[in-house]
Amino acid sequence: MKAVVYDRYGPPDVLRVEDVPVPSPSAKQVLIEVVATSVNLTDWEGLTGSPAYARIGALRAPSRRVLGSDIAGRVADVGSEVTRFRLGDEVYGDNLALKGGFAEYAVAPESVLAHKQAELTFAEVSTLPQSGSIAIQGTAGARQGQRILINGAGGGAGSLAIQLAKRSGAHVTGVDNAGKLEFMRELGADEVVDYRSEDFTRREPFDLVLDLVAHRSVFAYRRALTRGGRYLFVGGTVRSLLRVITVGALLGVLTGRHLGLLIARPGPTYFEPAAERCIAGDLRIHIDRTFALDEVPQAIAYAGEGHALGKVVVTP
Repeated sequence: MKAVVYDRYGPPDVLRVEDVPVPSPSAKQVLIEVVATSVNLTDWEGLTGSPAYARIGALRAPSRRVLGSDIAGRVADVGSEVTRFRLGDEVYGDNLALKGGFAEYAVAPESVLAHKQAELTFAEVSTLPQSGSIAIQGTAGARQGQRILINGAGGGAGSLAIQLAKRSGAHVTGVDNAGKLEFMRELGADEVVDYRSEDFTRREPFDLVLDLVAHRSVFAYRRALTRGGRYLFVGGTVRSLLRVITVGALLGVLTGRHLGLLIARPGPTYFEPAAERCIAGDLRIHIDRTFALDEVPQAIAYAGEGHALGKVVVTP
């Protein structure tokens, strides 16, 4: 089969297409004929090895040769202990532990997969496992009249989070680069901020800050919160991560605010509700561009460098 592989951290040009053996599923795994795989920030981090936590378990060389975790496709084979799926079933899921989606076939544990909803395309469901889980869990508890800010709101999880926060009745501010301001308005953001020209932490404080690309100090984040407000770190620099879980936690206790991590739980229980809300019309999936398998380097670069409006999808 064809697969996009790499054996060292670096820019997208370290990726190459190779012929590799079709993987065989173990007892509790499913072999998927891949129809679509969406690109996540974790693919960019796994490729470049940055931030440093992307190298956990593999400091010198990547632990997986094929990236791509949000996979959608058809069941081509099942392990001896698989009970939920049969040959030909249409499935999707977040295969973060094994990855392998940028290939013609991939293996995934049965537990990470769900049956694809007939109302959605393979490309559409491939955008939901990571982004949908983060958006739903990150905006849980949002309610009428709250002020909510989403940093990195023009990407996959952010674009869904804007819509969910608006559905709750909150006043939503979206932060991203200048090329995404109009897109965030179209999704429903009440206010939009270009992070390159304005520091959002100096605005009127917010009840919730969902930070998908954290880079500022915890003191700035504390300033951005109302008393009783919450700051949730999803992704960003190692320095920001460490400060949030140490100084930020203490600072929050002392000032009546919560600064912590959003550890989004994976699995069908958490991403299937996003698909159901898409079918119900509460959420709109936006696929910016679709790339072929031999264009994976361009796809990862396009998303990783912050150009994508919503999601990018690879179709082998």
